[in-house]
Amino acid sequence: MRKPWNTVATSGIMASAMALAACSSEPALDAVQTGDGTDTVELAEFPDRPYWGDTHLHTDNSVDAFGFGTRLGPEAALRFARGEEVTATTGAQAQLARPLDFLVIADHSDALGATRRLYDTPRWYVNWVIGDETVLRWYDMMHESPEQSQRAIAELVTAAGAGTAPESLSDPEAAEEGTRDIWNAQLGLLDRYNEPGTFSALAGFEWTRMPGGNNLHRVVMFRDGSDRTSQTIPFPGLSSTAEQLWDYMSNYSDATGGQVLAIPHNSNLSNGMMFEMTMPDGSPMTAEYAAKRAAAEPVVEVTQIKGDSETHPFLSPNDEMAGFGVGGWELGNLTLSQKTEPEMLAGSYARSALLRGLSLEQQLGVNPYSFGMIGATDSHTSLATGDEDNFWGKHTGNEPANEERALTEQNMGTRIGRFSWHYLAGGYAAAWARGNTRAEIFDAFARREVYATTGPRMSVRIFGGFDFTAEDWDNDWVRAGYTRGVPMGGELADEGTAPTFLVSALKDPDGANLDRVQIVKGWVDGSGETQERIYDVVWSDMDTRARIGGRVPAVGDTVNRADATYTNSIGAAELRTTWSDPDYVSGQSAFYYVRVLEIPTPRWPLFDAVRFGIELSEEAQADAVAQERAYTSPIWLKPAG
Repeated sequence: MRKPWNTVATSGIMASAMALAACSSEPALDAVQTGDGTDTVELAEFPDRPYWGDTHLHTDNSVDAFGFGTRLGPEAALRFARGEEVTATTGAQAQLARPLDFLVIADHSDALGATRRLYDTPRWYVNWVIGDETVLRWYDMMHESPEQSQRAIAELVTAAGAGTAPESLSDPEAAEEGTRDIWNAQLGLLDRYNEPGTFSALAGFEWTRMPGGNNLHRVVMFRDGSDRTSQTIPFPGLSSTAEQLWDYMSNYSDATGGQVLAIPHNSNLSNGMMFEMTMPDGSPMTAEYAAKRAAAEPVVEVTQIKGDSETHPFLSPNDEMAGFGVGGWELGNLTLSQKTEPEMLAGSYARSALLRGLSLEQQLGVNPYSFGMIGATDSHTSLATGDEDNFWGKHTGNEPANEERALTEQNMGTRIGRFSWHYLAGGYAAAWARGNTRAEIFDAFARREVYATTGPRMSVRIFGGFDFTAEDWDNDWVRAGYTRGVPMGGELADEGTAPTFLVSALKDPDGANLDRVQIVKGWVDGSGETQERIYDVVWSDMDTRARIGGRVPAVGDTVNRADATYTNSIGAAELRTTWSDPDYVSGQSAFYYVRVLEIPTPRWPLFDAVRFGIELSEEAQADAVAQERAYTSPIWLKPAG
């Protein structure tokens, strides 16, 4: 009997790799690179700066990324994130204006590296040893053109999901062996590029479950080096449940002593399934299930290339800034196989989930949705770009080589109207840490001292307490925040007086000025109903921008649409304030998070229109300028006792 291709081919590849390793002169890695590096880096007393990174990047080891045409692997992704120049799949030179501080390569766990391995297998082997006509046809399509490659991968994925994949591609033992080989090779790269104090390369993968096309995906992120992570392999998502994923994570920690967490993303494409009020089967949620979820998933990815999941205008009609990154993505679920109905939205957006968490906590004694917030790219190009003027796309068809990528007439079949100018360029995650090590970055996520931006690297901080005053700014206000209060992600026990917050925002040093800082409050009122309110707590030019009808006037707009430029002649470089909740009610369960808005700036479609001399549609032109933003993790106010 002929062996499945991924067993035999992998064995040959590994034999070659072992031979090369035997004669390699590359020095062996030490514990600094393979471990967390904490003992080798001088750590600050308190988290002293935000470290910037991407926790959701795909390389050619992801089936879909490879099908889209990506031919850059994990090493190119690491080099690019560290600030090196690389050659993109479409041939252009790509480089970040500023390096990142950390990276998680999150390739899909299902069929990890399978399409890359099939592509690299000699044709004679596919023809004579595998001997499967369907596999050979897919192989030829993958080598013919990017369009044909995408069709081949779509057929392959559909067949795998339906259980009709050729026998040569569906052997579970061979699949596990192939996954382990790819995983261990990637772990070795991560250790080699991990440099405590300079760059943290963290292990991870994407768990990809989408029943009926409803997105329930999570990124799984490890704290540990290869001494622990090599004892596991990525957990498949298409055939498992979230609870089984959490069990896998718990088993990993029990077996290795390591730590791992999961990060849900694109809840906006879940049709209400990501943040349900019930168990997955529709029965009442249990306290055990709620606690399990809260422990496994301390952070949610709230903004990325496939839309923004903070809130929706339907859910927050009194929030004039609620429409960012929503257009096109609310039409349906991930595959557009099911339309999104208005009643689904509350289970799809982060703010409503935070409110639901307060309500469930009153019923169960546990809050399943007490999560922090981050941004990520979800780029499938191996290039972790989040800047509007340096946008390298979601996939190779969206790289700058496609001069019509911002047009609605893009060749995406039934997906026209969502997958062109609707893509967001961001975002990124910011982690407040004492130093740049795997352990410090991971621990910031675990304690929720992280925040999301849609791309800009603005520095945002919030502390909550009960005795902060304006005089704290004249002293060591950061020490005051940590010693007399809690940072973002923390919890306050109600003391019978209104909580007070120290809020600080500094512009991206290479970016736009700030328009305003807002605090978003959510709470459960006396009748048990959830409520929300947006407070403008500090804004630029407060002396001349007095409220009108209770609202702060628009900051203005300096964008020149003809050349995609703007000026910092409006807005402020820094905004900070001491704010006390004017609507505090004793015994009320509540959360508070900060939203920071920049002045209007050009989006990537406008940069493309100028660069390539193309004319955007009226709809695209209307969305060609935006106010980029940041969302902090909340601070929760809990009733005493």
